[in-house]
Amino acid sequence: MSDVTLYDTTLRDGAQMEGISLSVDDKMAIARRLDQLGVHFIEGGWPGANPKDDEFFERAKEIGFETSTLVAFGSTRHARSTAAEDKNLKALLASGAPVITLVGKASEMQVTQVLEVSLEENLAMIADSVAHLRAAGRRVFFDAEHFFDGYAENPEYALQAIRAAAGAGAEYVVLCDTNGGTMPVDIFATVSAVAGAVECGVGIHCHNDADVAVANTLAAVQAGATQVQGTINGYGERCGNANLTSVIANLKLKLGIECIGDEQMEHLTEVHRFVAEIANMPRSRYQPYVGESAFTHKGGLHASAMAKVETSYQHVAPERVGNVKRIVVSELAGRANIAIKLQEEGLSADVPKEMLGELVDLVKQKEAEGFQYEGAEGSFRLLVERALPGYKPPFELVDFMVVMEKRRRPGSDPAASEDLSEAMVKVAVDGDVKHTVAEGNGPVNALDAALRKGLEEFYPHLASVKLTDFKVRVVDTGSSGTGAVVRVLIESTDGERRWSTVGVSTNLIEASWQALADSMEYALLSR
Repeated sequence: MSDVTLYDTTLRDGAQMEGISLSVDDKMAIARRLDQLGVHFIEGGWPGANPKDDEFFERAKEIGFETSTLVAFGSTRHARSTAAEDKNLKALLASGAPVITLVGKASEMQVTQVLEVSLEENLAMIADSVAHLRAAGRRVFFDAEHFFDGYAENPEYALQAIRAAAGAGAEYVVLCDTNGGTMPVDIFATVSAVAGAVECGVGIHCHNDADVAVANTLAAVQAGATQVQGTINGYGERCGNANLTSVIANLKLKLGIECIGDEQMEHLTEVHRFVAEIANMPRSRYQPYVGESAFTHKGGLHASAMAKVETSYQHVAPERVGNVKRIVVSELAGRANIAIKLQEEGLSADVPKEMLGELVDLVKQKEAEGFQYEGAEGSFRLLVERALPGYKPPFELVDFMVVMEKRRRPGSDPAASEDLSEAMVKVAVDGDVKHTVAEGNGPVNALDAALRKGLEEFYPHLASVKLTDFKVRVVDTGSSGTGAVVRVLIESTDGERRWSTVGVSTNLIEASWQALADSMEYALLSR
């Protein structure tokens, strides 16, 4: 199969996703990371559309791309004007980008009813614009917008549009499923028909409105497309674009197309996380290849088989895309899950095999109460340690009390009220009881501060432990409303490691205390 070039449009099309707003610094950081990944073309934005994109193209000259080529995006000339006079084309040339992607209509309906120009004028707009940019020494790609819808309604005109671009010197004509509703079988048939109809490269640009953008992209490649366009994590308008992380992995690992190198491929998960962090978007843990759960095994049957044959429940080795295998314990766990988790925690030698069944039963009992250990490895290890004979906890709770007060003068603005949370904690370390009091911006924060105050005298290194995330959810165990059982999940770090702990109770403060205390105990246990 022919080589395939990767074209990333995260900085332009991806930034059109609801909830995403990238600064120039954000775009610079993402562009550098895409260059390291080995993406061939990076579409930086639309010069002349806004000051941010103009600044990006100016500053992008500092990057010094090693593997990528910067692309500027814009539209064909306006109707009833000339390419030389068109402000949009002038801005594209002024950007300095060596490659320019022009978007133009390839659908009869879009031309006559949206652009409101004649079919002949639209073809002239395409040809004139491409020829003008080529005469200025730029490489040109043509995005044939609404191509698949246009081909379905009037195939001859859709072909005329891309032939106009190819005849004027376009290096690629990129067939766009702009509305994202075409099926893979139709993508394959259309690209197969088009690939031999133009004397230039054919690319594919799919949106995900029918949830088949990745499948459509792969179908297009199998039909002859040699450029694929997409965005990291599938960001984009409406339901997003083709997810380039999945496309890259499938091209290389499933179709055998060496679109990037093996070492670059090992950074795919890292890039997925980096771009999500920069875009301030939640990561999907279930995203294929790069999600945290992509190679996670929960069922006892699965874990048992995985312990014998790595490929029994994995379609590729997670290391190839920079991810890792995870075995989680839950009410669905079997002895194999427990055995693998014990090995991961370095406890295999401490736990006799005859205890595995007891631990499975214990996990199932605790999960029936509302606990969940899939994302709380710290609490799972403590569960095991506490079940072992001779385990001595580093501290014990004597009691705690939390007071919350809200003050506001009668008739005053409610927003001007004062909130106060204060916690009193008594903990014992080797029989020495410490009684501490601390304030916080909420009851959990006050509890955390009081507990630390009591323990740091004995364990000074706990000062490095920080709470980084706090989640609460209602657990359906028969109660409802304010009397329901709640589960608190806390994530902590000491600057080097991260761990999560869990607490469950009908009392939110009690559940929070359990998770907080487990976090501190785990930090002491794992030193």
